[in-house]
Formats: sequence, structure tokens, C-alpha cells
Amino acid sequence: MPEAPSGSATVSAASYWMPAHYGVTAWTEHAPFASWLIDAARPRTVLELGTHNGFSLFAMAEAVRRLGLPTTLTAIDSWLGDDQAGFYGEEVFRDVTSIAERDYPGMIHLIRAYFADAVEQIADGSIDLLHIDGRHGYDDVFADFNSYRSKLSDRGVVIFHDTHEFQPTFGVHRLWGEVAQTAPSFEFHHGHGLGVLAVGSQVPASVLDFLEAANRDPDAVREFYHRLGVEVAMRAEVPVLRDLVAELQSQLSGGQPTRFGKELEAANARLGDQVRRLTVERAELMAVVEDYRTSTSWRVTAPLRALRRGIDALRGRRAAATPSRPNRAS
Repeated sequence: MPEAPSGSATVSAASYWMPAHYGVTAWTEHAPFASWLIDAARPRTVLELGTHNGFSLFAMAEAVRRLGLPTTLTAIDSWLGDDQAGFYGEEVFRDVTSIAERDYPGMIHLIRAYFADAVEQIADGSIDLLHIDGRHGYDDVFADFNSYRSKLSDRGVVIFHDTHEFQPTFGVHRLWGEVAQTAPSFEFHHGHGLGVLAVGSQVPASVLDFLEAANRDPDAVREFYHRLGVEVAMRAEVPVLRDLVAELQSQLSGGQPTRFGKELEAANARLGDQVRRLTVERAELMAVVEDYRTSTSWRVTAPLRALRRGIDALRGRRAAATPSRPNRAS
């Protein structure tokens, strides 16, 4: 069980939450931070550029649901795939639509379009949290960021996926190197990298406190969320292993060569190990969450957290009543 970094600015009970929906995706390991960020930023609106099977979208939506927030989440994607991530069939969009309508009715809005074609559907100054995870070439992510930057509110926070991926066709790391110096920021290195950029002039204090604390002790914060992310990735792997076992069993029953017997035995053993470990990890996670909620520091700081939320709400009302000001990173 990973030990939380010192201080409470970088972790909350939400950091330990597990997603309600899993998928095989490069984003899996960032679910714990996504839950923390939704809890800390309390965004009124979330916009995601690049959704694919919906893992990141549903991870954020689940945190919104658990917190009882009035947040709306919009996802823009062609749901066709591309030459970097691969192309896929219509069933992916059907599955994402089905989960959104069934589990998050009225909370999620899906826009099936290319990013450049959907810009006018998003009002300027309306987005509190922007997640950019489309094509990963430098020119692509540069265009996405600059096209949607005006959509950010004064509370605007941007997260960029694949900031720590250095394949020749990937250029997010290059853009990240340019923008990370323009506003408070922090980068996770696991899960292909996730950059967090606080571009708004009135970003919630809890997010700014995180960025300050994380930059004081980056290794500890990165290791903590990496280890939590690995637990999520393991859980996502279990159904894949079960499908593999079922496939191998089917092949064996159909008279396939006996070499599948060893593969089936190995897959079964791996699945059993994963399930046993996850059972233990789940109990440990629940214990940590309970300890966190009942700790003296959590109770003592409750009034401060409530005061901060009140201040943030007051700032939001004042911002809504006055003309918007340029982001400090502009």
C-alpha cells in the first residue's frame, strides 16, 4: 500500500477511489489523480478532447457522481481512431454512449466531431477543466491547445496526456516544455506522462497548493500516484485475463493443439494471483480511506476546507458578475 506524501495538500480520500468502469488504455494509471483533481478543483464544467473508450471521461464522471457535484462533462471525439492510436469500429462509440446514458444521465454530453470542427460549439470562458488527449504530434496538440484556450474560465486548469512519451511521432513533451513555464504546473511521468497546468487567474486554492507542494517533493508525489495507478491498472487487467482464459478453454474444447493447455494453466495462475492480491489491496485501501476520514488532521481541517470552498464559490460569483479578464498565461 503506497504511503501518502507528507502533508495533506497532495492527497485526499478521493485519491484512493477506484473507477466504476475499466478499460485497456494508456490513461488507466491516472485515475487516482483524476479523482483527486475533481475533488480539489470542483469544476463546474469539464471538456475532454479525445475520449476513445471513455476511461478518463468516466473516471472523472464517477468522481463527480460520488461527490454530488453539479458538474457537466463534454467529450469531443470522432470515435474513428487515427494512425497513432489505431482505428476501431462503431462498437466503441456505441459502448461509450450506452455507459454515459445509463450511468451518468444528464451529466455527460458527447460531441462526435473533429476538434477543429467543434470549436464553435463551446462558449468562450466556459470551461473550468480541459483535458487534451487527441493526436500527439507537436502541431496537433499545439493546435488543440490554442484552439480551445479561449474556452477556459478564470478557474481554468489544463491537463495534457502523453507529456512523458518520446516516440518520434509524439510531440506533447515538446509543447509541455514550452507551456509549463508560463503558469503553475506539475508533471507526472508514469502512464506516458500527465501535465497539469493552472492557467486561470482564479484557480482554486487547493489546486495551487497541490502544485506548490508537489514541486517541493516531486519524487514522493510521483511515486505515490504511480503506485496507486498501478493498482487501478491491475484491476483493469483482470477482465482481460478472464477473457483470455475463456478463449483458451474454448480452443481446448474445440480440439486445438495441447500447447494451449500450458497457456491456459499460466493464465489461470496469473488471474488467481491478481484476484488474490486485489482482494488484499481493496481491504487495505478501504482501511486507509477510513483512517484518513477519521484522522484528527482531517477533522481539524474540515472548517478550513469549508472556508476555502466558500471563498472559491464567492470568487466564482464575483467573476460571473464582472467582465472576464485575460488568463495570466496569455
